[in-house]
Amino acid sequence: MNDRKPVDAAAVAIMIVLCAIWGSQQVAIKLVAGAMSPLLQMGLRSGLAGLATLAIVLWRGEGRVINRQTLAPGLAIGLLFGTEFLLAGEALRFTSASHVTIYLYTAPIGAALALGLLRPDERLRAGQWVGIALSFAGVVLAFSGGKEGAGYPDGRLGDALALGGAFGWACTTLVLRNSSLANAPASVTLFYQLMGAFVLCTLAAPVLGETAVSLTAPLLASMAFQVVVVAFLSYLTWYALLRRYSAARLGVLSFMTPMFGVAAGVIVLGDKLDAAFIGGALMILAGIIIVSTADALPARLFKRRFRPAVNS
Repeated sequence: MNDRKPVDAAAVAIMIVLCAIWGSQQVAIKLVAGAMSPLLQMGLRSGLAGLATLAIVLWRGEGRVINRQTLAPGLAIGLLFGTEFLLAGEALRFTSASHVTIYLYTAPIGAALALGLLRPDERLRAGQWVGIALSFAGVVLAFSGGKEGAGYPDGRLGDALALGGAFGWACTTLVLRNSSLANAPASVTLFYQLMGAFVLCTLAAPVLGETAVSLTAPLLASMAFQVVVVAFLSYLTWYALLRRYSAARLGVLSFMTPMFGVAAGVIVLGDKLDAAFIGGALMILAGIIIVSTADALPARLFKRRFRPAVNS
């Protein structure tokens, strides 16, 4: 039974704000990377936001869901979510925020492909395979500009790390869809993810020699934005929308995020974009939209629905 409302003007307005927030987070991290490494920023923000999420879980009486049944998949998604953050944080050291944002958003394509192959009820239609092929070709094209397009000497390494982060995100989606967490409260799932990212990133930071911190006003402002607005309020707002509106329609709107991310990178950080990256990015986004809008297109094209996975 689906009692969720169709997306209305209020939902669209909220999604625009959320996408602007999510798109700007890589820029906020990159902007103060000289004062604290991106990896350490991601670890600390996840830990603080995780504690706030735990408070919400306990206040709602959902603590009983953190039990033996959800612990194993919870640890798994925590590890995978932490891997995504670790690789994304390291990617920001080597390439632009714009590149990291675009490559991370290839994750829904990977999740769609894996679910289509593993689950009969998620089998992809012919047109969706076209979308996957288009996104893959876009990655190849965008990656061909790599070093020169980002303006970084190790740009291709950073791009590859961002793609690795996307793989971690896609695997997180697979675990969520195929475990007891599929029916768990979203706040509990978010708690597992955030605490996994906190543990993995903060442990990796000293191993990689990235513990130096210089307390500055911009760093404190950025961390406040990341913890309170990005990792806590925006995710809880997203889950509140999912309880009220169609997940598939909201998922399509969420793909405004990379556009906001690229725009913020260019405007705030002066990211350089070459023709190969721009063309590839457009192909990636077009492919994602094709795969994710099966239920919005004529039935003769797609008879099965695919609900896009969105990063929590």
